[in-house]
Amino acid sequence: MSTIAAICTSQGIGGIGVVRISGENSIKIADSVFKSNSKLDKLKGYTAKFGKIIENGEFIDEAIALVFRAPHSYTGENVVEISCHGGLFLVRRLLRAVLNAGAELAKAGEFTKRAFLNGKLDLTQAESVIDLINSKTEKSNRLAFDVKQGVTYKKILSIKEKILDIISSLDAWIDYPEEDIPEIKERNLIENLSVICEKINKLINTYDYGKIIKSGIKTVILGKPNVGKSTLMNLLSGTQKSIVTDIPGTTRDVIEETILLGDIQLSLLDTAGIRKTDNLIEKIGVEKSKDELKTADLVFVLLDNSRELSQEDIEILDFTKNKKRIVIINKTDLEKKLNLNFELENIVNFSAKNEQGLNDLKNMLYKIINIENSDENEVIISNERQLDCLKRSLKLLNFCINDLKNNVTLDVITILLQEVLDVLNELTGENTNEELINKIFSKFCVGK
Repeated sequence: MSTIAAICTSQGIGGIGVVRISGENSIKIADSVFKSNSKLDKLKGYTAKFGKIIENGEFIDEAIALVFRAPHSYTGENVVEISCHGGLFLVRRLLRAVLNAGAELAKAGEFTKRAFLNGKLDLTQAESVIDLINSKTEKSNRLAFDVKQGVTYKKILSIKEKILDIISSLDAWIDYPEEDIPEIKERNLIENLSVICEKINKLINTYDYGKIIKSGIKTVILGKPNVGKSTLMNLLSGTQKSIVTDIPGTTRDVIEETILLGDIQLSLLDTAGIRKTDNLIEKIGVEKSKDELKTADLVFVLLDNSRELSQEDIEILDFTKNKKRIVIINKTDLEKKLNLNFELENIVNFSAKNEQGLNDLKNMLYKIINIENSDENEVIISNERQLDCLKRSLKLLNFCINDLKNNVTLDVITILLQEVLDVLNELTGENTNEELINKIFSKFCVGK
């Protein structure tokens, strides 16, 4: 493979900037632009050297070069990382010098792709790198870190080993009937496969929680006009994105802001107040509110403590009844006129004006998404591709169990179990194609 290079630090103003070079000729190329009292090709791995960056005889900057020898590097290849002073101009000039010396500009995710191809990471670990970079909360960081450390791979490996044991027993029974091999009883085989199904199903059931931790919750704020939606939005986001007035119908478009509420990331959407209106622009805003509701993971329904329950309130409660929702009784700092003559779940008393009720809202959020009852030590799936592989493998295993109950021959069961293995190998990366690999790593940033 060619020798590649890219800037691997954020491109902006900073203390240092780093250019990473990976490939067979990485040390040779680095030596042509980095000058010190000895050449980098004389250094052992994990060794740093202070020197100067020189391009066409011109002194560009002082720098430190760090040498990694194959296979003991991130990519499994010879790697040199040159650190110079930060700032767009200097780091880009260093990269230009490295490219002029013979390196090729790395594609998005190419360093991690090479780490995968060279056996430094399995596919689940490689996918976790981008999640680690994008993590915004302690929980999402921990989830990605655990996958990077191999917890998902080890779990899938243990499942594959159990399937391989079953296949080996079946093959021996089928191929050597004359040998003194214990008879395989279909009842025992069904029990063993059912245990594997339970393990896979348990992983599948962690996905909703894993997705919340990784990507956050799309949360729509709904309510009639002037109920306090924009005030709540501004309070939670710590900004003044939403216009707050006493005039109903002020918000006419969907305003989005990503916030943290405790350990949970919310993609918060302030929507137009839902009511019947003859104003064309406001009517469009109301329709947008209803459209956002369709794809929402959670709804904050606001009711006004200082006003009697209206027909608009009842309609909003009705068309959100099948969604996960928290009913926020706002304006509890004012005299109570709201009278609920029916039962509602997940109610939080709140005063957006006085900033009262935030802890109650956070605790209710944790309760609804069941975060407090989740087992932090269990393997959690948050990747859609991995989920798809698990679902396909479970479907095949259920076929096996049904076929055994219908007295299908054991050689057919062996074929089905091999298909299960193929799907699980696809999950961890032992069985992949170039198109899939390119698709996965194209989502990465250049330099990683």
